[in-house]
Amino acid sequence: MERELDFEKTMLEIEKTLEKLRYRESIGKRGHREQIETFERKLDEIRREVYANLTPWQTVQVARHPKRPVLRDYIAMIFSDFVELHGDRKFGDDQALIGGFARLGDAPVMLIGHNKGKNIDENIARNFGMSRPEGYRKALRLMELAEKYNLPVVTFIDTVGAFPGLDAEERGQHEAIARNLTEMARLEVPIVVVVTGEGGSGGALGIGVGDSVLMLQNAIYSVISPEGCAGILWRDGSFAEQAAEAMKITARSLLELGVIDEIIPEPPGGAHRFPAETGERIRATVLGHLERLGALATQDLLDRRFKKFSAMGKFDEQE
Repeated sequence: MERELDFEKTMLEIEKTLEKLRYRESIGKRGHREQIETFERKLDEIRREVYANLTPWQTVQVARHPKRPVLRDYIAMIFSDFVELHGDRKFGDDQALIGGFARLGDAPVMLIGHNKGKNIDENIARNFGMSRPEGYRKALRLMELAEKYNLPVVTFIDTVGAFPGLDAEERGQHEAIARNLTEMARLEVPIVVVVTGEGGSGGALGIGVGDSVLMLQNAIYSVISPEGCAGILWRDGSFAEQAAEAMKITARSLLELGVIDEIIPEPPGGAHRFPAETGERIRATVLGHLERLGALATQDLLDRRFKKFSAMGKFDEQE
């Protein structure tokens, strides 16, 4: 049974009706074709209307949908010849953040991303996509390998944040993320970042410094979760909806603020309903950015990246 979101109730009711009508058609009970077409048109209209006007809190709910595609889905849909590389050569092999050589179309790339699961067992094995420091150190090792072989880096962000456990802090979680920020800023190959679900705090930034930062339409990207923000400001997590509104965490807001470079539209109804079409849109957009970035000289690439991130947070004070 698909998880119900409050704002999708009407859509789900129509989908259930359509399912019954299609079943009747499939077992030979004719005469429902006109009804089916009417309901299909109505469903399409409602989806477009609802998903064109999501509030920030509704966007958070869509970004967290349990059926939303995860990295393994995108690898299967978008990439070929993926060869996973393991370990940070210092402590271990973190399964919350994975990477390796892959092909995007005809282009060889180094693919790195947060590795959420699709069910409780997978999520436990992958620590719900919350990486420990060995994950970020593995990511840096792979980026340096990409630089050695002159391969562009493509990263997929989808995490609530870096793992906050005591063991992660003991092994230098803060240092691992900070080093990644520094080294990604001066990596001499193109970097394309795609925020596909939740982009949470330093856990996202640890693989988030890129020449092009792209974001799916219904993804979120923020310094803290709305619940965490509400807990700090109001000392009450029930204010998460108000926090989401104030934090400017949606793709549209972040594009206006210059934090991201492009929004990748999702089909009306979201990536969880149309994963293949969403994957194709990501593939085409990333390829376009890689082509443009690949034409730049190395120093131009680095200068452009430095200016891009240095400009964030600037504002004009009005009289």
